[in-house]
Amino acid sequence: MLTRIGKYLKAIDRLRRRFGMATSGATAVEFAILGPIFFALIGATMETAVVYFAGQALDSAVQDTSRIVRTGQAQPLGADGFRSEVCDRLYGIFDCDEIHLTVTPISDFSDYSAENPMDPNTGDLSGPETYDVGAGSSVMKIEAYYKWPTILNIPGLMVGLTPDGKRLLSAVRVFRNEPF
Repeated sequence: MLTRIGKYLKAIDRLRRRFGMATSGATAVEFAILGPIFFALIGATMETAVVYFAGQALDSAVQDTSRIVRTGQAQPLGADGFRSEVCDRLYGIFDCDEIHLTVTPISDFSDYSAENPMDPNTGDLSGPETYDVGAGSSVMKIEAYYKWPTILNIPGLMVGLTPDGKRLLSAVRVFRNEPF
């Protein structure tokens, strides 16, 4: 009986050694463990790059169109014409109907204060869209807000999202109109 157990132990030991030396599936196992983490990092990096590009595009469009307001060329445009001017500079990556634009004069540079444009419970952009290009030498404020959809949703890593799961992009310019 002892020899029988010894044979089983030797067989188990041989199997253990063979299993330890086998490497044919090691790459597949390593990829199965590390692959999802790698692809999540690549996806998060790509989404961050796209959001950064979109934010820069919105900021650049507001900067360019603020020049139209500053020089008095925006007076005949109207709200829809100004929105069209902003949208023409956004490379077609935004839904222009969803951009929240306000163009308003303020009394002085010190009167500008950044306010949260969003309802914290629903995530809706609150406040009316206004379009008043002011007169020559008036201090102007142009604000543009857009809720950018998120593509990759990694739980625990999604900071800065609105309650409806989107990122709020914004661009603001405060300047004095030229005397036109």
